[in-house]
Amino acid sequence: MAKAHLVGSGIASLSAAAFLIRDGGFAGRDIVILEEQDREGGSLDAAGSPEAGYTMRGGRMFEIHFDCTYDLLGSIPSLDDPSKSVTEDTFAFHEDFAWDDHARLVDGGGRVVDAHSMTFSERDRLELVRCVATPEHQLDGKRITDCFSEGFFTTNFWWMWCTTFAFEPWHSAIEFRRYLNRFIHLFKTFDTMSGIYRTRFNQYDSIVRPLLEWLTDQGVTVQLGTRVTDLRLAAGDGLTVEALVWERDGRGGETPVGPDDLVMVTNGSMTADSTLGTTDSAPVLDTSGAAGSWALWEALAAGRPELGRPEVFHSCVEESTWESFTVTTKDPTFFKLMQEFSGSEAGKGGLITFKDSGWLLTIALNHQPHFRDQPEDTFVWWGYALFPDRDGDFVKKPMTRCTGREILDEVLRHLRFGQRQQILDGSVVIPALMPYITSQFLVRSGGDRPQVVPVGSTNLAFIGQYAEVPDDVVFTVEYSVRTAWTAVATLLGLDRQPPPVYKGQHDPRVLVEALQTLHRR
Repeated sequence: MAKAHLVGSGIASLSAAAFLIRDGGFAGRDIVILEEQDREGGSLDAAGSPEAGYTMRGGRMFEIHFDCTYDLLGSIPSLDDPSKSVTEDTFAFHEDFAWDDHARLVDGGGRVVDAHSMTFSERDRLELVRCVATPEHQLDGKRITDCFSEGFFTTNFWWMWCTTFAFEPWHSAIEFRRYLNRFIHLFKTFDTMSGIYRTRFNQYDSIVRPLLEWLTDQGVTVQLGTRVTDLRLAAGDGLTVEALVWERDGRGGETPVGPDDLVMVTNGSMTADSTLGTTDSAPVLDTSGAAGSWALWEALAAGRPELGRPEVFHSCVEESTWESFTVTTKDPTFFKLMQEFSGSEAGKGGLITFKDSGWLLTIALNHQPHFRDQPEDTFVWWGYALFPDRDGDFVKKPMTRCTGREILDEVLRHLRFGQRQQILDGSVVIPALMPYITSQFLVRSGGDRPQVVPVGSTNLAFIGQYAEVPDDVVFTVEYSVRTAWTAVATLLGLDRQPPPVYKGQHDPRVLVEALQTLHRR
């Protein structure tokens, strides 16, 4: 029987394993997932306890047209109610706790800004339409700043767009254009964020855990602590993997790959070399490049331009780093004050961005509990900043040099809450510093990412955020799932292919609504 070797245990590999079983006829016992770290899930992580504090490096948002994701998770039983799928549970949660943001933007004086208007000038509108209409290849090597005048980056639209999707002005115009086209149907509700979907718990608990349980029940093997350092390729012009070269527990080895076997590699990682701080210590930036996913891609791409250019994405840490933080407390004071301030129940308020803050801070109060094992008397919320290298407005030093307590203090001073000391004393704050978190947004050109199944490949595919899928957008779960489905369907020659990427710009109704939004005052 053919076997499948999946490198990395993030959502791309887990999805690929599920598609191999569901659509490809593989037995679970013939699938092995090789993971360098000591835990599955890749960037969809979440861990901790009420005492030590919970932590999650990020939280992914969903929307109605994540067709690949919902198709996959429609096959996976929910952990809470096995009679329902994970997709059904996600939709049911949205029905009960849809976001309705009343405080999307807050100014430097701690006042809620009316974000209904995009505050565009006529020039801003023209530049936005021109960017959307420009053929992608004409944006090769261009930054967002190459397409827009300075005033665009002070509009309500930009503050909301960049903090929802984590764009910075120096990021790729190609990726920005893709996002504008891909999410044009969300324009009309962008100030309330009501078109955004969330999972019932964090994504590790709501997606990774049920998917892992299903795969394990099917007999899939996950080998942790195993770093794949290279793939031995057959001689010739084609791409045929003959063996995986790996390291485990200080020793090396090889796993032969048969002529009918498949190899799928997660190349690159946006959370590689992440470091955590504590309430009383700042995280230390790690730029050692030690992560195996980057090193493996470099080894494979050396002398093979068709396999992409990893250096485009991991060699400019100062443009791809940002920092998040998770706050755990047993004191409900902050949640009560935030509900009064924002006018929204916790879990329904969406993102709140302090648009004038030096760090460009954003926070979110998730529906509680946000962790499956979280006690009723414990509250967890999350935040992040896109400019952690700049000085804070109150702490007066870069976020990267701040303890968790100092980061929380900066947030509370922006909010002008009188119970600041009480909240500080009762909170555990864990910062996470991520040097490559927006690396997939860095300025690039066509060909810098490899095709999911490169030309000439007989058994090798690339999956995840750094494989190329035309029209779809990186930094989403949907992108990783789509690459997995594409890899399985292409390598096995299946009739059941991924659904087309949603293109709202071809819907006249969506276009009219978007144009009306651009002119809202």
